[in-house]
Formats: sequence, structure tokens, C-alpha cells
Amino acid sequence: MALKIRMSRGGAKKRPYYRIVVADSRMPRDGRFIERVGIYNPLLPKDNTERLQLELDRIKHWLEKGAKPSDRVARFLDEAGMWKRKERNNPQKALPGAKAQERLAAKQEAEEAAKEAEKAAAEEAPAEEAPAEEAPTEEAPAEEAPAEEAPAEEAPDEEAPAEEAPAEEAPAEEAEKED
Repeated sequence: MALKIRMSRGGAKKRPYYRIVVADSRMPRDGRFIERVGIYNPLLPKDNTERLQLELDRIKHWLEKGAKPSDRVARFLDEAGMWKRKERNNPQKALPGAKAQERLAAKQEAEEAAKEAEKAAAEEAPAEEAPAEEAPTEEAPAEEAPAEEAPAEEAPDEEAPAEEAPAEEAPAEEAEKED
């Protein structure tokens, strides 16, 4: 007789409650069983102690007699430290092939080279940009100042042409005197 330690479902619709039982593997899931060895209530929070209750001494007894746990029960027993569950997934199958790994490595190297080039450009650029940034800040107030002074100069502008004319004549007179 092949023995299984498995879960038997109970509870209402959409309100599951499981008994962990030792049963003949030929019996239906919710059918005849030999002994009840625990309960599992998935509706309770994970930190609740009543979510999973196992009779470890009875489970140990049935494991010695050759009972095999189902996948879910094997997880519970692995957490309790009674059973070493073998891994079902092969993580090596999920890895990309050799050519895809080569492409990924080449892509990562290109990204690293681009980052290094950006860092080198960023280190050179601040030294060159710093004076360029200071110059516009000094020029900006200089440009604003004449705009503010322009209304104040409007009145002297009327007199300025009179002053400019003699100023223009004066250099001409000096040039004539030098000849």
C-alpha cells in the first residue's frame, strides 16, 4: 500500500480549510484516510500560529513507514525542518544562451564606456564653462544699467548734440594745428 501525506479539502465555497492526512494514494482527495496529522487554514494571516498545525511526532512515524508527502505538505515539513524538499525548478534553464550572453556582455561594456566618456567630458566641461558662466552674469547687469540710465539721459541728449559738435571740431582743429 502506497501511503501519501496530503491535504484534504473542507470548508465552504471560497472558504477553504484543509486537513493534513495520511491516506492510501489510491483513495480520492477528500475520501477515506488513515489518520489526520494536522490542519491548514489559508484564510488566517501568515503570522498566526493557528494557520498551520502539525503533529510532528505522528508525521515522523508515517515518514518512517514510507509515506511520501505531497508538494504542499513537503513545503510545510521543510519549514518545520522534518523533510528536505528537492528543488523542482531548474534555474539554469532560465539563463539565456551563449550568444545572447555575449551580446549582453558587449552591451554592458558599451554602456560602461559611454559612462566613462560622459564623466571625462563632465570633468573637462566645468573648467571651461565656469568662466563662460561668470561672463554673462557680469554682462547682464551692464546691459541693464544703460537701459535704466536711458530715461535720465533723455534730457541731456538734447544738449549732447551741441556738446558733440564742438567735441568733433576740437579734434579736427588739433589735427589742423599739427599740420
